[in-house]
Amino acid sequence: MRKAALHNLGCKVNYYETEAMAQLLEEAGYEIVPFEEAADVYIINTCSVTNIADRKSRQMLHRAKKRNPDSVVVAAGCYVQAAGERLREDGGADIIIGNNRKTDLVEILENHFAGKQMKQEEYLIDIDRTHEYEKLGIKKVSEHTRAFIKVQDGCSQFCSYCIIPYTRGRIRSRRPEEVAEEVKKLAALGYEEIVLTGIHLSSYGMDFPQEERETLLGLMMRLDEIEGLKRMRLGSLEPRIITEDFVKALARLRTICPHFHLSLQSGSDEVLRRMNRRYTGEEYKRGCRLLRKWFHNPAITTDVIVGFPGETQKEFEETVQFVEDIQFYEMHVFKYSKREGTRAAKMEGQIEEAVKSSRSDMLLAMGARMSEQYRRSLLGKEREVLLEERAVIDGIEYLTGYTREYVKAAVLWDAEKKGRTVKGILKRMLTAEIVMLEEP
Repeated sequence: MRKAALHNLGCKVNYYETEAMAQLLEEAGYEIVPFEEAADVYIINTCSVTNIADRKSRQMLHRAKKRNPDSVVVAAGCYVQAAGERLREDGGADIIIGNNRKTDLVEILENHFAGKQMKQEEYLIDIDRTHEYEKLGIKKVSEHTRAFIKVQDGCSQFCSYCIIPYTRGRIRSRRPEEVAEEVKKLAALGYEEIVLTGIHLSSYGMDFPQEERETLLGLMMRLDEIEGLKRMRLGSLEPRIITEDFVKALARLRTICPHFHLSLQSGSDEVLRRMNRRYTGEEYKRGCRLLRKWFHNPAITTDVIVGFPGETQKEFEETVQFVEDIQFYEMHVFKYSKREGTRAAKMEGQIEEAVKSSRSDMLLAMGARMSEQYRRSLLGKEREVLLEERAVIDGIEYLTGYTREYVKAAVLWDAEKKGRTVKGILKRMLTAEIVMLEEP
């Protein structure tokens, strides 16, 4: 029995695909071992969203080969699509598998071990031209309580700072009946929460033929009826999908979690224009107002990029005021990183690193303050928590998990409660990020 170890870099879509590849290998008779152990095959599902992600991908490939020089190292995913030529020259991978070919992993390995291919094999397609959704699926998840379900791939937005449309291709959606079948099987195994993920989730179904057109809302309504499923959470959404009809329909779903991640990137309309984000600050605010109209105190989270080319102090201050006006639950702040191959990399007015760091620090401090305020707004309220993992705080054992708003909460340790949902009152802050839940 050959041993295989997998390592994931990047987003939740990559996480799902890594789980799917591991299960393909298991079904083919491979023993899956931790990445830190010696293995016959190492698979690194790479990321290319930033130059730092590229570097991490290269580092993990070399680390795998150093761990076992006789092993077969497989580079898969986005960095492969972005830097196939560099990988060929670098020699860090024995097999190169691009996006939309991961489902062929076992066959590719069998060909390799049978001597049918030479070193530095390449399994790449022209990702810009494919319209086929790659049929990868999972039958279990390693987290035991929450399952990430990939329903969509690719992006056709072409934000000026983003390489993803070039590494993932155009939008491609998974058939709704296939998604429903996978969720039914996971719910039957006891998984209580699913998280719908995609590269550009809001565009789900837009690539289907007109007579078969489906929407993200339609998919969610189908999944909401599945017996045994208790929670459904959404990945990142584009602000333009948040209409009155959309939010009103979401509010009727029994499984929906009132936790919405709306990518912002900047509170300045001029910066949004340079980013090619295709919405205005006022449109974004309207979406937040709708969410708060139809959901009581929903958790709204976001991403913000600071130091985008040409960002003036005035434009940054517009973002600061915008963030203050919205009052997010959580805010992920990124310093703009030049990405070769994107329009933004060629823009004038690249911002100095010190300025980016200063702006980032300011928003991070704001984010921490707003996050604590949101958690405190839930104190004294009854909430349901899906318990997931053990934690030791000040020498006391707890089980921690998340409310539907994705606020981390804890109860005193009880092994029998792991993987189950419990209800109680959120009483007090255990730490800056964990709230104590007291059961009746």
